[in-house]
Order: sequence, then structure tokens, then C-alpha cells
Amino acid sequence: MRLEKLQAFLKEKNWKMQYSEEDGCASIDFEYRGVPYHVWEFDENGVRGAETNVRSGGRYEDISGDYETEIIEIINSWS
Repeated sequence: MRLEKLQAFLKEKNWKMQYSEEDGCASIDFEYRGVPYHVWEFDENGVRGAETNVRSGGRYEDISGDYETEIIEIINSWS
């Protein structure tokens, strides 16, 4: 199981999510206030990161480094 911190955060918020995993990378889809969000993990030549639209609902960006913590911080800033 991957993206465990993000899964725990979304469960704590009581938000429904869909989780899938393929080739050691996770994908999470969830909705907040009617806007769909997506977090897709990637591993490019040993560099792990995530593509997501949590910062601006309609545009995707790549986040690397401690991407899971950064994504949670962005979501936390919504309220």
C-alpha cells in the first residue's frame, strides 16, 4: 500500500476516495466541494513524485521530494 499518509488524512476528513495501485505506484481520486482531484504517483528513473491537481483544480503539476506531505499541506490550506 502506498500514499498511506494521504489515505489516512482523507479518511480522517471522512472524504470518499478511490485507491488503486499499479507497478508500485499509487493513484487516489477524491472529490471536495464537487471538484474532482487526482494524485498519481510516478517513478521516473528512481525519482519518485506525484502528478496532482490539488493546488489548482484544473491544472496538473508534478511534485517531488516529500510530495505526500506537500499535498496534505495544500489540502489543509483549503479550510
